[in-house]
Amino acid sequence: MAFRFFIILLLFNFSLGFSQNQDSIVDGAPQNNKVIEVELDSTSIKSLKDNEFAAQLDEKWFEELYSNDLFDTIYKSVSDLKFDEIDFPELHTDTLKARLKELDARTPFNVEYNRSLESVIKSFLKHRRNSIQKLIILSAFYFPMFERELDLYDIPLEVKYLAIVESALKPRAKSRVGATGLWQFMYGTGKEYGLDVSSYVDERSDPIKSTEAAAKYLARLYKIFGDWDLALAAYNSGPGNVTKAIRRSGGYRNYWNIRHNLPRETAGYLPAFLANMYIFEYAEEHGFKKIKPEIAYFETDTIRVKQMITLDQVSDLTGTPIEELQFLNPSYKLDIIPFIKGENYTLRLPVDAVGKFVNNEDKIYAFAKEEFNEREKPLPQFFNSKSKITYRVKSGDYLGKISRQYGVRVSDIKKWNGLRSNNLSIGQRLTIFPRKPHVSGSSTVKKQTKPKAIAGDAITYIVKSGDSLWSIAQKFPGVSIQNIKDWNGISGTKLKPGMKLKISKG
Repeated sequence: MAFRFFIILLLFNFSLGFSQNQDSIVDGAPQNNKVIEVELDSTSIKSLKDNEFAAQLDEKWFEELYSNDLFDTIYKSVSDLKFDEIDFPELHTDTLKARLKELDARTPFNVEYNRSLESVIKSFLKHRRNSIQKLIILSAFYFPMFERELDLYDIPLEVKYLAIVESALKPRAKSRVGATGLWQFMYGTGKEYGLDVSSYVDERSDPIKSTEAAAKYLARLYKIFGDWDLALAAYNSGPGNVTKAIRRSGGYRNYWNIRHNLPRETAGYLPAFLANMYIFEYAEEHGFKKIKPEIAYFETDTIRVKQMITLDQVSDLTGTPIEELQFLNPSYKLDIIPFIKGENYTLRLPVDAVGKFVNNEDKIYAFAKEEFNEREKPLPQFFNSKSKITYRVKSGDYLGKISRQYGVRVSDIKKWNGLRSNNLSIGQRLTIFPRKPHVSGSSTVKKQTKPKAIAGDAITYIVKSGDSLWSIAQKFPGVSIQNIKDWNGISGTKLKPGMKLKISKG
């Protein structure tokens, strides 16, 4: 994790300079998309039907991506790293030596063969194949953005593998001492490098900004030590611990010669980094598959927000799954993108949703504002014990479904209940602190609405399977969802096949 006591760096006369480096931000510029002239409200998108089974698979996939289980596993394996000889005949020592020699020739890191490194590589290959395969899939999304930022600061591109050791590529990973994000910045170090942390935002979890901060910090450390192995050791435990290890080792400057005098976690840090570098560089030779991720980095773009908006609202109005938005926008702690004068907060979306958002920007913000005004408590509140409920798992439940029902995160439910995986059992009781209002055992009486008379001629439309108010409104020019509801005395959004609706001919 990043050096906890950042104040020591103030002794070095370096220039900080923080430049915002957001990629291609769309700021309401005209797009080559046809304007969608529809009435945008929360029902118009929600009423569109998806394949339920496929939607569940998508949500479980994003839960898998967003889970902290992988981070916990890697964090423990690095801090408890052992160097015992491993029986792994699939990788012969001579083959490993040849590959490490080839790798050493093309990287500034010292990856020469030694028995300790061989032990770590074989241990990872033998015991962590599933974890490594997941990381390889995740890396297809994160590595392109890492490489761009590292290249800007002349940092070796292999440093991208450091994020695997630090966070298992989890933007919201948090260590036991509070280091947060892909690059595990402590609060003070993050602030020192321009990463904003507030009630709404934690830029230590922003993939672009945190990578830029990590690149700046590593560049400083390399300038101090003149050696990338020692710079990484200092990144983990602080420059002071590295210089003490050099003194206690009699002046040695090679990581492997001072390792026994470093803190326990740092002693396993560089071997874990080098082992991951080797495995990723020779992934195909070891039978790992480089699978295209659900969404690639180049398939996303950012929009600078002009008004406070929630990820739930964006999900409703663009049709983008909430789990996908949370994955793409991990720095917003409460799923709210605030609007603060002088700050440039952005929303990352899949490119196919960017056009929808920009071309309907005024309507989207108007809807968000109206919804905020209608809320008794417009912003999510932190929870106290009085708001706790107990939820009993039913058939067909999964964490993503339950989290959306109560407006909380999957990671929150797991934390509150000490869950180490996403698996649930029917009848299992879960403690939940809901954000969304929930009244147990009560029912709401729907208000009956009197139909409004239609001026002029009308036709009768018979609802078919798969129809929604939004899809029906699109069949009749000039007819809105609210028109159909008014003409037929409908207060909700649910329709049944065979239902007869009166529609004005206009």
